[in-house]
Amino acid sequence: MAKFYNEIPESLIEWIKKQHMFWVASAPLNPDGHVNLSPKGTADSFHVVDSHRVWYQDMTGSGVETISHIRENGRITILFTAFEGPPRILRLFGTGTVYEFGTQEYESLISPENRKPGSRAAIVIDVYQCQTSCGYSVPIYDFVTHRTQLLRMADMFESRDRASAITSSEINQNGLKSYWAQQNSRSVDGLPGLLTAFGSKVTPVNNFDKGVQRPKLQYSSSRKGSTQTRSSGANLTIGFVLGALVATTLFYILSAAEKFDMLTTRAH
Repeated sequence: MAKFYNEIPESLIEWIKKQHMFWVASAPLNPDGHVNLSPKGTADSFHVVDSHRVWYQDMTGSGVETISHIRENGRITILFTAFEGPPRILRLFGTGTVYEFGTQEYESLISPENRKPGSRAAIVIDVYQCQTSCGYSVPIYDFVTHRTQLLRMADMFESRDRASAITSSEINQNGLKSYWAQQNSRSVDGLPGLLTAFGSKVTPVNNFDKGVQRPKLQYSSSRKGSTQTRSSGANLTIGFVLGALVATTLFYILSAAEKFDMLTTRAH
């Protein structure tokens, strides 16, 4: 049964803090516009202020849908699901506000020491309703680790911005701010996205540890099972072919022996 709350219960706040990822849903007012659903999974990016307010670091991506939709209408829904332990789905319905990189509001929430590479905005959500439901159909997964590709790529782009800031006031055309200007200023429906981040005089500084070990990919149990199935199938085929070859060879040997016996009998 679904349950609705006017605020986030304390027990759910503690549960939220243990989750490794969440989803963000938003949509434009235009009925022909694109509804957006984005997975978010960077460690320590989601924060609960109190039972009515949450926020997260919005990382650089190929699109800027959430920011654009919030600017137009403010609507946003956050979704959490339990991949381990008791099943659960949690939705946070709220009104969002965008604070771009370089603004005072952004810096009050995200200091350079806590900023992740590629962080382009703080998305603050005033939660007006919280809902839980069973989650019985959500699979059980084992968490391995967070990916680091996005952080490494963003840090590389930001390093170019930092190098250019020492000698010039112009935006590095190969830096992150240039990417924001080219790729994150409009949604797929043409709505305004980032407005000021790429023109900010603030030099991007982050807390990324370049020495952190890269995660090693592991085959899932299902893929292992699939590989074993294919291997078993191949072995079965080889066995069938060898069996047929042996049977055919044996047939010719017996036929030859029978003919030899007939010839020997006639000779006597």
